[in-house]
Amino acid sequence: MLSKVLALRQRPFVRNVVIMASGTAAAQLISFVLTPVITRLYGPEAYGLMGVFMAIIQTIAPVAALTYPIAVVLPKRDEDAKGLMKLSWYISIGLAAAAGILLLLFNEPIAQIFQIGDVAPFLFLIPVVIIFSAFLQVTEQWLVRTKQFEIPAKASFLQSLLTQGSKAGIGLFFPAAAVLVVLTAAGNGVKALIMMLFTNSTRAKSPNTVQEKGKSLRNLAKRYQDFPMFRAPQVLLNGMSQNIPVFVLSSFFGPAAAGFYSIGRTVLSLPIQLIGKSVGDVFYPRITEAGNNNENLTRLITKTTFALAAVGIIPFGTIVIAGPWLFSFVFGSDWVTAGEYARWMAVWVFTMFISLPSIKALPVLAAQAFHLKYTILMIIIRTGALLFGYYVFGNDVVAVVFFSISAAMLSLGLIVITLKISSKFNCRT
Repeated sequence: MLSKVLALRQRPFVRNVVIMASGTAAAQLISFVLTPVITRLYGPEAYGLMGVFMAIIQTIAPVAALTYPIAVVLPKRDEDAKGLMKLSWYISIGLAAAAGILLLLFNEPIAQIFQIGDVAPFLFLIPVVIIFSAFLQVTEQWLVRTKQFEIPAKASFLQSLLTQGSKAGIGLFFPAAAVLVVLTAAGNGVKALIMMLFTNSTRAKSPNTVQEKGKSLRNLAKRYQDFPMFRAPQVLLNGMSQNIPVFVLSSFFGPAAAGFYSIGRTVLSLPIQLIGKSVGDVFYPRITEAGNNNENLTRLITKTTFALAAVGIIPFGTIVIAGPWLFSFVFGSDWVTAGEYARWMAVWVFTMFISLPSIKALPVLAAQAFHLKYTILMIIIRTGALLFGYYVFGNDVVAVVFFSISAAMLSLGLIVITLKISSKFNCRT
């Protein structure tokens, strides 16, 4: 048995996942230890304001460079990959400038339209978030492409230590929502800087220092235009869909309700950050390689999906069974409602967790147009379910229940459809 485990660990895919997961595990351990301190220092309302701002970041940050960084893994030549990185930087600078001008002119109307007046003073951090997020994505995808998985692992640990430690340390003297918001905005930049420092210290050349000899930026933009055309809108809509509960709960039930949802998402995201992202980062170049080599993609997606299900059933199942008690015990008696939210959200996040291989496979399957259409359907159904729970029952927990169940069914549907697409893809190759 031991020999089989050792042999399994020697496989490149498994070894790379372990490397990525180890750094993430250390980062999540720091977060797990310090979050109960942070929740007791700041309280549900301050945490809720941070949650609203975090929802804005999670919606905007993934499209900071119109998702061109995701394409960095795909070209066969490194020169073209570096060209995509350069293109991504230029796009993010332009978007950040446009966002800054828009906020200078229409900050208050924007806050009123989206009913986020409490975080209006912090909206001017959005251009900074865009730059930091693009910086992170470009650096991260380069390291994934060159299979330097140990660097993101180290960066995840150090980022968590710096940001979470700062929240707890500053909170001892100044437990204000502004502290949480500013440190949250700086998170992506901190991680990207750490990764760049480690990259420069390796034998591999930094992508910043290599002269471009590949296709022109215009040709690269056209070659991978399906990313801004289909992937970017899909990612934006998906971010909106997942974060709509924060805005709705904050608007209808107050910042505390948004805080309950935010802490629930934070806890439930631990397996995704620990295992799911690590598997996804390693799986993406693996399935890209498999597609180029005409391997059976359906088998690869199915195998990885069931592996994630086996890993995720215990942590998510525990939250379903004992969520309210666990949250009250770990975070304090003020957070028992967050545990009630979390036990229903766990059903949805589990299905989202096991759908990660399918989502990573869609660019390789040339199915990003489908993904965009499906995401539009998802945002309509999820939002409808959330509003139905509010308007019909007038209860925040019931609203979260309807949202979570509908989202879980949609995630399962995405897996089934992706497997059908992959089977047709296998027949064509």
